[in-house]
Amino acid sequence: MSKPFQFKEFTIAQDRCAMKIGTDGVLLGAWAPIDHQPSSVLDLGSGTGIIALQLAQRTLAHTIDAVEIDETAYEQSLENFEASPWGDRLFCYHASVQEFASEIEEKYDLIVSNPPFYSEDFKTNNPARDLARFSDALPFQHLIVCAAHLLSEKGIFSVIIPKKEEREFIKIAAKSDLFPIKICRVKGNPTAEEKRSLLAFKRTRSNSIIEGLTIENSRHNYTEPYTALVKEFYLKL
Repeated sequence: MSKPFQFKEFTIAQDRCAMKIGTDGVLLGAWAPIDHQPSSVLDLGSGTGIIALQLAQRTLAHTIDAVEIDETAYEQSLENFEASPWGDRLFCYHASVQEFASEIEEKYDLIVSNPPFYSEDFKTNNPARDLARFSDALPFQHLIVCAAHLLSEKGIFSVIIPKKEEREFIKIAAKSDLFPIKICRVKGNPTAEEKRSLLAFKRTRSNSIIEGLTIENSRHNYTEPYTALVKEFYLKL
């Protein structure tokens, strides 16, 4: 049984979630741009609810909604939201992203997603984990179209994806009139390949700010930029 994960201002129970707390979600929750002071936030595919909770901590948004298709993960998100200091601002819907986008009229100032992205042709014996990990459950194209539909005029859509998918993701986003304003390429250590891309999109074209982030100098010796990004969350940083 997975132990609850204690952050500085909230706790994440994850015993019923197929996908446990990982670096990707925490990175996106810490990195997603909030300079435009979003009053409404949406997390597409919430899992444990970690990203929505980080944004509740980082912003004054009065509405922070999340969507989760897996029933046990949805229940766990609700449980984590209710146990947090911001329970009155957080809500989770049990639906697919596509269902949610087709039924909801509201527009959001910040939309975030740590989408499933293992598209290789292998599956495990755990259907919930497969659903959380494999992109056939939520193709990038569906995600982008739904986000574009739900995004407010001045809103920002922010994701974390494999670096190898970055160019294709940006190409698909352009078809929905979403254009990158900020790109951060992440690698584990100074000699590693860039494995992840953090992307932020708006409806207007502009020159993208491109940056890099290295997580560790050596094992458990975290870099200053990474520590600065996540120190408001992790207890031991």
